[in-house]
Amino acid sequence: MGLTARRKGGRCNPPVSDFPARATNGEASVDRAQKAELVSTMHQVFKDAGVIVVAHNTGLVAAQSADFRRKVKEAGGTVKVVKNNLAKLALKDTAFEGITALFKGPVILAYSKDPVAAAKAATAFAKANDKLVVLGGGLGNSVLDANGVKALAELPSLDELRAKLIGLLNAPATKIARTVKEPGAKLARVIQAKASQDAA
Repeated sequence: MGLTARRKGGRCNPPVSDFPARATNGEASVDRAQKAELVSTMHQVFKDAGVIVVAHNTGLVAAQSADFRRKVKEAGGTVKVVKNNLAKLALKDTAFEGITALFKGPVILAYSKDPVAAAKAATAFAKANDKLVVLGGGLGNSVLDANGVKALAELPSLDELRAKLIGLLNAPATKIARTVKEPGAKLARVIQAKASQDAA
């Protein structure tokens, strides 16, 4: 009777144990699609980045990680944690493909369109938090080691450069304005002196 109950149309119904396997395969397909989408998204991010800093997270607690993200964001950058194999796929055919060798162990990324911002923020944070260790990074086609990232961090950011440039452009204009005003001031002093002499 048990055998007859399992038969339908002359065939045995598949054992119950087969169904979880099929569900797992479906989940695997969804997982692959999600990974492919993530790789595609990160690939575009890396193509648009001006600098990428690769660091080891050797034990940052949640509050420290949040603080790191906040400081990099304030500097104009972004922090991202991506599985190393997916990050390597995303880096293919970008200027940063050469940094794939840095992706070993628990890696955390900081990147920005500004070619200095992420390096500044990551280096400053690493100085105060020994749980974040800067391994290196990339600037265009150049692969940087840890010292290279630190040297980059010492350069002025684009915003700082713009401010200096505006300062340089404004300085002559200020001098010109002072020069234009000075003859009028001298003339006013001469008239005042003449008026004082006449009054005497």
